[in-house]
Amino acid sequence: RRDFFTGIAIMNPHVYPTFLLTFVNVLGFSLLLPVLPFVVEQYGGSKAVYGALLSSYSIFQALGAPYLGKLSDSIGRKPVLMISQAGTLLSWLIFGLAYFIPNTPILGLALPLIVIAFSRVLDGITGGNNAVAQAYLTDITTKEEKNTIFGTVGGIVGIGFIIGPGVGGYLASGPYGYLGMVVGAACLSTVTLISIAVGLKESLQPENRRPRTQEPILNALRLIHRIRRLNPAPIIVNIFTIRAVFNIMMSAYIATIALFMIDLFAFNEQELGLFLLVVGVFIAFNQAIISKWFIKKIGAYQTMRLGIFLSIFGLISITLTDNLWLYIGLYYFLNLGISLTIPCFNTLLAQHADPKEAGEVMGISGSIVSIANAVIPIIAATLYGIYGPSLYLGLALLPIFCLLVCKSKFHEMPLSEEAQQ
Repeated sequence: RRDFFTGIAIMNPHVYPTFLLTFVNVLGFSLLLPVLPFVVEQYGGSKAVYGALLSSYSIFQALGAPYLGKLSDSIGRKPVLMISQAGTLLSWLIFGLAYFIPNTPILGLALPLIVIAFSRVLDGITGGNNAVAQAYLTDITTKEEKNTIFGTVGGIVGIGFIIGPGVGGYLASGPYGYLGMVVGAACLSTVTLISIAVGLKESLQPENRRPRTQEPILNALRLIHRIRRLNPAPIIVNIFTIRAVFNIMMSAYIATIALFMIDLFAFNEQELGLFLLVVGVFIAFNQAIISKWFIKKIGAYQTMRLGIFLSIFGLISITLTDNLWLYIGLYYFLNLGISLTIPCFNTLLAQHADPKEAGEVMGISGSIVSIANAVIPIIAATLYGIYGPSLYLGLALLPIFCLLVCKSKFHEMPLSEEAQQ
């Protein structure tokens, strides 16, 4: 019988540390979601400061992820994952220091917020573990398993979103405020680091490694140059394009949805955490079960198209009501659209990437996400402060563009062929 992990984890126990790593990465982010807006408010920061804190992680992840992904193609996946996770643990310790620092303004910004920003920068620069973990899974899975493994990863993402916001809101509402959340995140990071050291077996054999080359780290931001140099298959270039546009929408949505729900329903930390727990249930169900079912039945490409369409519907519909129960029902369609779309990017990339270049391909994909997350949150949070929920109507234009690219760029790929890969 196939279980939640579609039999893959049963056949290959080495995926467990990778799953745990993915879970902790998502948990670290989701713990912050219901807490960070109130931390910024506590220290007198604006919505733009909130957006900047979200962006600080991604700016430096955009620099670090491609370098770490490429490095893993040369020295192996495990040492890079160790370095990345150690950086995450150290970043949480620095985040915790902010709690003990006096609220002294420096150039108009509270000193604890500056320390928190530094912790997010450190976590970002060593935050290439997602791309490397995806390359690791690409190394150890067959083509058939690739059709479902990233849906399983998506289900784990959903579990992280189920647990994280509720736990983060609960821990931050205790007598020690956000310090309780930081301690919990640091403990999880420690367990994950030990798990990687003890349980992860190197997946990239020496004969499959690429020679190590040196280049300026700022080249990580030259995505077009890097893609041309890699010279991947046209389908990979098209997936990169769609992912870039879709992630602009995603970054804006993630940066503003907590602000939107606070304004719409006057949520506090615990209430926002509870709502995001419901969101996590949606994600876990949609990615662990629904997305894999659709990919199996109609293929990753058609599933991606369906997900993009539902994302358009969801972005528009959540602006049409202030009734909480109706909002939750409409929000499900947005969540389902995103949950169907995101796993398909990695599935298609894993299917078509050269195994010797999988780390760099996933690194470039991670850079696309990181650059969008680096730039967009500040802009989106500022625009939300001006236009409010009307921002989502404009965001709906981006997945519409993605659908047009799908129609014009993928029509030559027969569904039957794609579904069989």
